[in-house]
Amino acid sequence: MNLNADFSERVMIHCDEIEWKASPMPGVDRRMLDRIGDEVARATTIVRYAAGSKFSSHTHTGGEEFIVLEGVFQDEHGDFPVGTYVRNPPTSSHTPRSDEGCTIFVKLWQFDLDDRNQVTIDMNKQAESSDNVALFNDAREHVSFHTWHAGDEVEMELPRGGEFFVLEGGFEEGGDKLRKHSWLRLPQGAKFQAKIGAEGAKVWIKTGHLPFAKAPRV
Repeated sequence: MNLNADFSERVMIHCDEIEWKASPMPGVDRRMLDRIGDEVARATTIVRYAAGSKFSSHTHTGGEEFIVLEGVFQDEHGDFPVGTYVRNPPTSSHTPRSDEGCTIFVKLWQFDLDDRNQVTIDMNKQAESSDNVALFNDAREHVSFHTWHAGDEVEMELPRGGEFFVLEGGFEEGGDKLRKHSWLRLPQGAKFQAKIGAEGAKVWIKTGHLPFAKAPRV
């Protein structure tokens, strides 16, 4: 399956306008944003766990990166509430579940396969002391969390492309009005130019990674 798999194109999606699709596990539904592959895929997805639902134990051969958007995500390593950012590197394993239900923004098979960095960050706590929070950085990508204020104008050069996911508030960019849980992907060489809305915005950003976008090595 290929979905928004042409990384030379600009893509903007309001995630709340996408129909939920059932996953292979009962009680777990998905909204797919981009995808190369079938059940083993390089994928960016919104995943919703019903209360009491779970996945079977599995290994993340290509790594997993996620943000908890609603509820509490759980596995044998702990409970992860709203605002938690997690990177589970290649070769890591877990048995995910949610007792009360949760929704996460998740990216699969987008790691350097030699990466072994486990990251868990409470973005809400970090944002108390800084408007710009670095979440992860290596030669392939930079991941960060930003608090922008009403009326701010934000510009970024993106020589290797970028992704933006709105966690709160919104902004205008490229003629689109992004709101809570809107997702924007800009191609290599693009320039991000945004005017922040009246509510301000809290935004997760990943840059530098698009040259490495390819199907999983299975």
